[in-house]
Amino acid sequence: MKTLLFTFFLFFPTLIFSQVKLLSWNIENLGKSKTNEEISFIAETIKNHDIIAIQEVVAGFGGPQAVAKLAEELNRKGNKWDYSISEPTSSSAYKTERYAFIWKTSSVKKIGDAWLEKKYHLEIDREPYFGTFEYKNKQFTVVNFHAITKNKQPETEIKYFKFLPAEYPTLNLIFAGDFNCPQSHNVFNPLKKTGYKSAFVNQKTSLKKTQVNNEVLASEFDNIFYLSSKVNVSNAEALHFYKKFPTLEKAREISDHIPIAITFSMN
Repeated sequence: MKTLLFTFFLFFPTLIFSQVKLLSWNIENLGKSKTNEEISFIAETIKNHDIIAIQEVVAGFGGPQAVAKLAEELNRKGNKWDYSISEPTSSSAYKTERYAFIWKTSSVKKIGDAWLEKKYHLEIDREPYFGTFEYKNKQFTVVNFHAITKNKQPETEIKYFKFLPAEYPTLNLIFAGDFNCPQSHNVFNPLKKTGYKSAFVNQKTSLKKTQVNNEVLASEFDNIFYLSSKVNVSNAEALHFYKKFPTLEKAREISDHIPIAITFSMN
């Protein structure tokens, strides 16, 4: 018995640290409107993760600069980080934006250049941003996505996601972002039938404009979908950053969404 316990505690730390942490966050209007204090708060919130997938980076001046400032702020916190920013999405000028990846270089390695998926750019307003990373000699590709708003029927875009695994048969795709649509919607059924699971169920992630009956969260929009035969998720966590602010209004200056994160290993 003692031998078994010794073996467990000897290898338990390895089990903990042989996993990668992926965080996804729609940071509303990440651009020049974010103050240094807000950038610092965002960095403090995400610093314990390995890969950050960001949606809603401002397409024009200020967006890329804000991502660079965020990476610089993360670098001051004890680890080396790198980042990649997409070109503006191909939607109309009113809705176009950028995506970003920020990653901890001591934990993961980015493989090649990240890219905007162009095959369905006419069908998908803000085409997803693909980034391939390597961890412990195994690769996975994060599909970073921000769907059109609920009133515009995001399911009309998401339905094309069922084709992406076949388009990239050699890639281990992990879909992350703001889908503006709950995981219970039947548009996700084709992915689920091929083995994909949602990391979050019944987890609201968008913030209300005003608190109602002590309820702050509004809708189940953000999620992470992974192929269960290739990815083993040991933990899924929503980060309720708004609790650190005196008012909901003040919290919404950071974002109108909370970040979500998974800790996983690859089979």
